[in-house]
Amino acid sequence: MTEPYAAKHYSARAQDYVSSTVHSQGSDLDMIERLVVKKELRRVLDLGCGGGHVTYRLAPHVGEVVACDVTGPMLDAVTQEAARRGLSNVTAVQTSAEELPFEDGSFDAVFCRFTTHHWSDAIAGLREARRVLSPSGTALFIDVTAPPSALLDSWLQSIELLRDLSHVRDYTVAEWADLLGQAGFVLQTVGTHRLRMDFESWVARTNTPPERVVAIRSLQQAAPEEVKRYFGIEADGSFMIDASSFQVMPL
Repeated sequence: MTEPYAAKHYSARAQDYVSSTVHSQGSDLDMIERLVVKKELRRVLDLGCGGGHVTYRLAPHVGEVVACDVTGPMLDAVTQEAARRGLSNVTAVQTSAEELPFEDGSFDAVFCRFTTHHWSDAIAGLREARRVLSPSGTALFIDVTAPPSALLDSWLQSIELLRDLSHVRDYTVAEWADLLGQAGFVLQTVGTHRLRMDFESWVARTNTPPERVVAIRSLQQAAPEEVKRYFGIEADGSFMIDASSFQVMPL
């Protein structure tokens, strides 16, 4: 099988995501923890685990966390960090979201944070998440979301792709609702908050080449006032994005 593009892209950057402040903190992680504490869940899935920050929050409260990702070195880093933290109930599985090697209904909960925008086939990945989720289970998807304005959407996708060539799409909230419905989920709650992206660390995490960093800054500086205002573009290139959470249950 051909190695997924995202796996090749992130293999050398695994440790950066384990130590990333943006990924290791946030009210969304607190929300994830609240969903499992004292629930005595047997087995949960961290889908597209990246640096493992969801896994580290889940593990103290559940029987087993299966952390899956397409990137082998990312899983190695997560396994090492879990061991360092004394979390012995973490299992790492290398797989794509679109082809999960798990039995139907084998997880009490599924969590997926800041990874769907890398999937080559979002609906296939969401259908797989639905398939492996218990009929009585819950799932939570969190990701950067695009503004509904076509102008703002285009500018966001442009800088995302320049920064990270494995980027596929930041979906709008409306697109998310449609995709989740097609995948067989019932949408329970939606929440959106804003995140500040520090420009230097944002491009450093993906080792963005200098010429593309220059291109991003050029786009930011030449952007219409509406774009600059919405994204709160600062003098050094730092900016604001929307992140949304979608709590769902099987249809």
